[in-house]
This record gives sequence, structure tokens and C-alpha cells, in this order.
Amino acid sequence: MIDVKPVLFIIGVLLALLGATMLVPAAFDAVAASPDWSVFVVSSLVTIFAGVSLVLTTRTAHPTSLSLRHAFLTTTLSWLSVAAFAALPLLFASPHITYAGAFFESMSGLTTTGSTVLSGLDTAPPGVLIWRGMLHWLGGIGIIVTSVAIMPMLRIGGMQLFRTESSDNSEKIVPRAAQLAAAFGRVYVVMTLACMALLWAAGMTGFEALVHAMATVSTGGFSTSDASIGHFDSPLIEMIIVVFMIGGALPFVLYIRVLGQDRDALWRDTQVRAFFLAILVWTVTLSLWLVLHEHVAPLQALRVSLFNVVSVITTTGFATADYNLWGTFPFAVFFWLILVGGCTGSTSGGIKVFRFVILVTAARRHLRQLVHPNAVIVPTYNRRPVPEAILLSVLSFTTVFFAVFVVLSIVVALLGVDFITAATAVSQALANVGPGLGPIIGPAGNYATMTDPVLTVLAFAMLLGRLELFTVLVLFTRAYWRG
Repeated sequence: MIDVKPVLFIIGVLLALLGATMLVPAAFDAVAASPDWSVFVVSSLVTIFAGVSLVLTTRTAHPTSLSLRHAFLTTTLSWLSVAAFAALPLLFASPHITYAGAFFESMSGLTTTGSTVLSGLDTAPPGVLIWRGMLHWLGGIGIIVTSVAIMPMLRIGGMQLFRTESSDNSEKIVPRAAQLAAAFGRVYVVMTLACMALLWAAGMTGFEALVHAMATVSTGGFSTSDASIGHFDSPLIEMIIVVFMIGGALPFVLYIRVLGQDRDALWRDTQVRAFFLAILVWTVTLSLWLVLHEHVAPLQALRVSLFNVVSVITTTGFATADYNLWGTFPFAVFFWLILVGGCTGSTSGGIKVFRFVILVTAARRHLRQLVHPNAVIVPTYNRRPVPEAILLSVLSFTTVFFAVFVVLSIVVALLGVDFITAATAVSQALANVGPGLGPIIGPAGNYATMTDPVLTVLAFAMLLGRLELFTVLVLFTRAYWRG
């Protein structure tokens, strides 16, 4: 039986830190004379108490020597525990939502999904707004470290292709993650501050700039307004956000290489080039569609197409227009872009561009071998041979992703949701995008009308998508618990 003490020790530390961060929104509310400051203080005390209790009762554990089995359990339970306690201030500050709704909101924030059950954001207290932004920001840096330090070691979905030096040493999971967190954290903070400064200079208030900077760099999508970025109606603000959404969706490990004098590291990467090509192709295509079919002025068509294509493919979920009204073709395009996602090792979700690149590479090899059955054809990625194990891993991930999508879509439909809404809700949850498609959960709507069981299923789907499916699903196998 697996020893859970090291796992509980780490969760305790995380909860104690989470409780401390709750004092930040409390301070914002106190300065604004909002009575909700007490909500965050009480939630902070409860969370710190739970965290410290776990630390004290498991202090003899040795979290620096975690096994692979520990890593699976720690990763999943850490995200669940943090989301469970992060929901407390949202529950107490919003008496009209249930705990399931608050948990959905906190999970949406931490997984940088951006779906919401809250409305009236324009008049919401600053503590709630800054807390939602902080959840995005913390979840963003958390998934960067997880995807680069933990998942390659777990050999999930081809992630071992992005293994960093020594990250496959299971006895040094925590120290390695700490080193990577420090390196990525510096880049992450600089990007956030730069985004905030530019948004502030472009016309947002300092508070709005801070919240939106955290939501943009983390590719999260929570806004301070129900109308999202459309509230500002500013081409300059939109272009700034486009730049930083793309920045958040690129591999952070390549930023480190660029800073280390490898200036061409980003552009040499196959998935980065494919990512930019997808943005270009679909922006131009949708612009032409709007001009020809919706009679939109060319510059306006380019403006709304670029912003919303980047927002969806980076899985940020900001909106400046209700693209549900553009017609059936854009509907299909956005549904596809929801699934694609950004680059590996970034804050974005989705299946990830690199997996599609690997699948295309494998398909091309198969087609060539049909013509030349005796030829030895080695698939490559970034001019390196791709091992068969990674091809199988990517194929397995993609198959399981769509299988889970089908199963959860049927489950949500069984809970009383029409199938179009159910399918798009599950797809956005698994891809961590935010708004779905259709009149209920599209960019002009939210999830307030969903029942608690539906919100619980979707919150689980967000966790599955954020942790690359297998990290969670392996815990439901007998082999894992039998060792």
C-alpha cells in the first residue's frame, strides 16, 4: 500500500500557502470598504488551519523522495485540495451559488479554464475579482511546472519528448520542480508586469490591468466585466492582449533557451511554427467569411477574427464578439480550435499542437510505407527521431481524449442538458477554454443555469484536461493501488 504521508505533507504546505494568499483579496476589500474582507479572512484561517494540521501530523514524512506512484497521487490530490479550499471565499461572498458552483468557479480558475457561474462582475467587490485573477495566475505557473517537470517523467501522452535534464529522476521530483518553478517564475512575473503596465497605459484602471494581466498571461480568461474584453471596445487593448495570450501559449522552456543566447529556439520549434500558421490561416479565413457573408468591414473583420481566434486557440476564452452569430462555418471552426489548444509547456490547454504534429508525421510515414513497404522510415520532430513509444503515447492520449469527450458528453446530456450544449461544454472543459458554443454557454452567456451535478462533472472534466487525463485516470486502476 502506498504511503500517503509525503503526499499529505505536500498538500498541507500548499494549503497553508493558499490560505496566506487569501489575505491579498481581503486587503483589497478592506481598502475598498467592502464587508467581504471578513469572508477572505475567515476562509484564510480555515485553510491555514487545515494545511498546518496536515503538515504537523505528517512532518516525519520525506517528500523529497517521492516515487512515481506518489507523483500521480500528489499531482491529482493537490489540484483537488487547492480547488476545494479556494472555493470557500467564493461560496461565502456569493450566497446565491452553491458549493458545487463555487468549486466549479475555483477549479475553472486554477485550471485556467475561465468558465464562470458568476454574473454582475461589473459591480462585484474587488476581492472576488482579484481572487479569480490570482487563481488563474497561480494555476498558470503550476501547470507550467507540472507539464515540464512532472509529466515528462510520468510518460503521459508523449510528454517525455519534452523531458528536461534530470527530470526523469523519480527521487528528485520536488527539488527539480522547485528549480524549474524559480526559472519559469521569473519569466512569468516579468510577462505579467509588462502586460499590466501596457494595459494600464492603454486605458484600463490599475486594478483592471492587474486582473486582466494575470488572466491573459495564464491564458485563463476571467474578466472584471460580464462583457469580457468587449467592455473596453479598444483596438489597442485587444492587440496587447493578443500578444500576451500568444506569449502565454508558447513553450516557457524555450523562453529560457532564448534568454540563454539561443535566439532562434522559438522559431526552430516545429509546434511553434504550426501554432502561428494555424492562427494565420484561420484568422484570414474567418475575416474573409465575415466580409463576404456577414458584410463586415475588412479591418473590423480582421480585428474581431484575430482576437477571437487567438483567444480560443490559446484556450484563454476572452471575447469581444458573440461568434455564435457569425454562422455555421465559424461555429465549426471554433469548435475545432477549442480542441487544438496551444503549445506544450505553456499555460494553455487543449490536445496541444505538438500532438497533432506527431499524428500528422505518423500518418505521413504510414502512407509512405503503404507505397514502399520495405522502406525504413523514421518519423522526426524538430529534426530528431521520434521513438515508437512516444508515437504510441500520443495516439493513446488522443484516443482517450475523444473517448472521455464522448462519455462525459453523454453523461451531461443524461443530466438534462441539450446535446449541443453538453458536447461544447465538455469540450471546453477538457480543453480548458472557458466559454463554449451555443446560446447558453457561448461568449455571451455563462454556466449559472447549470445544475450542481452538471457543474461537478464539468469541474472533473477540467481537472482531467489540465492534468493530461492519465495523471487522474491511472488512480482508478487496480494496478496502481496494488503496486
